[in-house]
Amino acid sequence: MAGVVDQGRIEQKGREIFGLMKETPAVFDKRRWTGELMNLAMRDPGLKVQLFRFIDVFPTLTTTELLSRHLREYFLAGEAHLPLAMRMLFTGAAVPPVAGVAAPLVRKNVLAFSRLFLAGSSPEDALESLKDIRDHGRTFSLDILGEAALSEKEALAYQEQYLALIDFLAKATGGWPSVQPGRDAVFPRHNVSVKISSLYSRLGPLNHEDSVEQVKTRLRPIFRKARATGGGVTVDAETYDLKSITHEVFTGLLEEKEFQGWEGAGLAVQAYLKETPDDLQRLIGWARAKGRRIALRLVKGAYWEYETVTAARKEWSVPVFALKTHTDWNFERCAELLLANTDCVAPALGTHNVRSLAFVLATAEHYGVPGESLEIQMLYGMAEPIKAALLGMGHVVREYTPVGDLLPGMAYLVRRLLENTSNEGFLRQTFVEMADREALLAAPEPWPGDSPTAPRPAGDRFRNEPLLDFSQKANREACRAALEQVRGKLGRSYPAVIRGKECRTDETTVSRNPDRQEQVIGTIAEITPELADRAVAAAREGQPFWGRKTAAERAGILFRAAELARRRRSELLAWQVLETGKNWAEADADVTEAIDYLDYYGREMVRLARPVRLDIPGEDNRYHYQALGVGLVIAPWNFPLAISMGMVSAALVTGNAVLYKPSPLSPVNGWQVFSLLREAGIPEQVLQFVPGRGETAGSYLAGHRDVDFIAFTGSRNVGLKIIEQAGRTVPGQRRIKRAIVEMGGKNAIIVDDDADLDQAVAGVMQSAFGYQGQKCSSCSRAIVLAGCYDRFLERLAEAVKGIAIGSPLDPKNFMGPVIDPAARDRILAYLERGRREGKIVATAPAPEGGLYVSPTVIADLPADSVLLRDEIFGPILAVIKVRDMEEALTKANETDYALTGGLYSRSPAYISRALEEFQAGNFYINRPITGAVVGRQPFGGFKMSGVGSKAGGPDYLLQFLEPRVTTENTLRRGFAPEGIA
Repeated sequence: MAGVVDQGRIEQKGREIFGLMKETPAVFDKRRWTGELMNLAMRDPGLKVQLFRFIDVFPTLTTTELLSRHLREYFLAGEAHLPLAMRMLFTGAAVPPVAGVAAPLVRKNVLAFSRLFLAGSSPEDALESLKDIRDHGRTFSLDILGEAALSEKEALAYQEQYLALIDFLAKATGGWPSVQPGRDAVFPRHNVSVKISSLYSRLGPLNHEDSVEQVKTRLRPIFRKARATGGGVTVDAETYDLKSITHEVFTGLLEEKEFQGWEGAGLAVQAYLKETPDDLQRLIGWARAKGRRIALRLVKGAYWEYETVTAARKEWSVPVFALKTHTDWNFERCAELLLANTDCVAPALGTHNVRSLAFVLATAEHYGVPGESLEIQMLYGMAEPIKAALLGMGHVVREYTPVGDLLPGMAYLVRRLLENTSNEGFLRQTFVEMADREALLAAPEPWPGDSPTAPRPAGDRFRNEPLLDFSQKANREACRAALEQVRGKLGRSYPAVIRGKECRTDETTVSRNPDRQEQVIGTIAEITPELADRAVAAAREGQPFWGRKTAAERAGILFRAAELARRRRSELLAWQVLETGKNWAEADADVTEAIDYLDYYGREMVRLARPVRLDIPGEDNRYHYQALGVGLVIAPWNFPLAISMGMVSAALVTGNAVLYKPSPLSPVNGWQVFSLLREAGIPEQVLQFVPGRGETAGSYLAGHRDVDFIAFTGSRNVGLKIIEQAGRTVPGQRRIKRAIVEMGGKNAIIVDDDADLDQAVAGVMQSAFGYQGQKCSSCSRAIVLAGCYDRFLERLAEAVKGIAIGSPLDPKNFMGPVIDPAARDRILAYLERGRREGKIVATAPAPEGGLYVSPTVIADLPADSVLLRDEIFGPILAVIKVRDMEEALTKANETDYALTGGLYSRSPAYISRALEEFQAGNFYINRPITGAVVGRQPFGGFKMSGVGSKAGGPDYLLQFLEPRVTTENTLRRGFAPEGIA
């Protein structure tokens, strides 16, 4: 609907604003060296990155030694282009003899710089700044700094802060005059902004319904107090995945009887989201239908880089506009929608862009919106000349004013710095680059819409399968429907399949739901030695025919299997939830990984099938590959679809025939793997389904003379036996048996003194307790430097106490049951030993009975404790305190394993050192250590963690192939074919 106002009128309003701007200062105060440094950073991208990273880590640099070291690493170790005086100051602060004098000066200046954007460390501290805002004819909305709460203790503390803040503001501002008569009823003089992520520690799109109810419970008293004191509350806009929860909380609370007549509640919406016009139409329709008026704050959006990167990582459609001009266009479109509906909306328009402001003022004039019904909002500490100009035109400006300690405020501060220094940012263009004013007032370019998504050709480059976006209601409903559908299929019998024929036996494996042991998922026939021999014979017979197929033909079958899995992904997810106790997100990740293996290995085989020419004059040399023969794949239960599909598809696409033995603990998921491949077109003699127990089916087949290789993922004990068995030859065996074995880990995460504890606590918790700690990549040791040990342990303990444990059918539960009674008993035995040897720091309540085990954090274990050495495969985390990085790396490497590891640090030097010294096949920095993605983080370890190349990597298929060289002499009687140099 945009476009009711003439461009000439918009330009006239813009020129009026520019004309009333009394000064055009730099974005940052050049009188301070911090301001000068920021202005330099806007011209030097490399310096900008280092500077922002230094500002991010600064609050943790609580000692002179830490500050000095980080100054050296960030600004003095490289080629940072600093003015001489600034370099001398940093050098002085980084050199021990004078650091005691220079370092405090650096600290003082950085703290002073942060106060440009933060009104104070507390409401009391900020009171003078608030009075100053009021004295200049403005109003404010106070925001308590801090990102998501990691524990319920933190969430309740945030709630108490909001309540105390409202009380404080009501008393402090009670006698202040109104900036404009009659406006306080529409835009209350004391207003607070609330982030829902601070009110509930388990907030998330997967547990949407639970999140809505819990946030409403926490937000209700805040609404109640604001109403009682004549104030207002604005529910802030955060990341895209929380948008639907935020909107549902807002409208749900306002529909409650006690809030039905209250107009003091507002909601922030973001113009950089493509969906915002539709959201506004929905909110306006809701308000009109309810006969009420709501405040809507329209802002451009503060998480652009996060949303863009997150969508790219997850292969999702990007929810934000790629170009700032399209955001500006959408802002105008949304602003007009608000201004055209002021009967049910009190619009608050947040922007520093003079063009956007001019559009708002001209459009308000067109619709006859009176001044008392419109509010302009701007950020504290920014665009002072523009605020003064608007005041001069008779408009009221409300300043979004953050208050809080610098440590929780860093995310906010860095976002503001990014905004100020963006190449496309209006303030930079206006105050730094002095762009032509007429150009600044030009209409933004309309968004042409997203390009239609073309079908993906089979030969296209590999791209990871997107995870389900659980913020979309349709995806949650599809999972619920699939669970109901699969529950109707429980209890069936499944055969072994040899030469395409179903084989039933007297010996069976009963698969049970770990959440409800009385519920049978399915009954699987176990093969006998005679059936095993028949399966090997069938595979031996079918392999030559299969090996002669072209790589493209074999890859085509994998691509068809991937497409079938895409169509059935919700059903495949449901089978894992029911048979292996995974929550929805873990099960979905397993399904997408299986699809990725099919797509990735298909493309990799096509690549490897192209012979490498090594020709010389008169001689044709070709390097190429052939299949090994017949392989046995022994799969684990913890990734029943992904690892099974990865090993089986790798062996098949390389031209081998496969005997597939799923785990006895997840055989029905194994049947899904076999069924998908069979339906996709794998010939009957090429893939044999041979379920059974390890001591019968696995051991017998592993020692069979006609099995050429074994691919195994599982425990160390079994893996070492397979390696030993593969090394023995038996009469009639014509090939040295190859063993590809992945066996597990005892993985550690190091937490540095300067770590971002919001990241570190969440990352360690996810790595340690995701899927009940039943991943070979799980973190079982957190090695924490003394400087942050107490803070880390306190926050981790509170976070662990709040872990939701229960049936995986309910998406609000983060943890479910462990896989079987034997696993539960083994883990409980380790826990009992941990109680005797160390100190239990935290647990979470688990349901009584069943196969549930509480997540447990243990500290102060002796150095020789088996809990620090054994792979427990359960939700037990040992926390180890160390003096420095030297001791941390020593502790990390004190195991037989080398699978995964991690480091949370913001020290470039320590990151570089850990990259060299930490012994892990997969090493992660400042992120969880689980969740490797095919093609991005090829997965596998060394030492006792395994033998072979990394799954999902460019050389994994080579393990299933024999390299060959063929040479032809092309010189005949002194004559060589043309074209041979």
